[in-house]
Amino acid sequence: MEELSINTGMTSLLELISTLRGEEGCPWDRKQTPQTMRKYLLEECRELVEAIDSGDPAAVQEECGDVLFILTFLIRLYEEEGYFDLQTVCAAAHAKMVRRHPHVFGDSVLTSEEDLYRQWAAIKAEEAEEKRSKAQTQE
Repeated sequence: MEELSINTGMTSLLELISTLRGEEGCPWDRKQTPQTMRKYLLEECRELVEAIDSGDPAAVQEECGDVLFILTFLIRLYEEEGYFDLQTVCAAAHAKMVRRHPHVFGDSVLTSEEDLYRQWAAIKAEEAEEKRSKAQTQE
């Protein structure tokens, strides 16, 4: 099997899911919803944890692929409903991690691991408060 670049690999995975969900695709895949996929996500995450615990990199690779497939499949389900797509998810994850690492991407200086944990918790609390405020203004 030829080695794929990350972009080619993701494109191939997205195309595969489109085929599975398409008119001529798999009846089982076509009827899935985010709610029906929950149990598969939990199962695959559990299997990934077990693979990590086993110390077998080949098993971890396989289970990472399964989790990646399920996540990509879920994203496609939400994309089909007009909520978000893979690009939006990636951009949001990137922005969140940059925001939560001001000691790497900003001016914050940490002197200990405890400072790191306190900073992380403070940022998460601030984000939660912003979400609550935003939800209240939308009501």
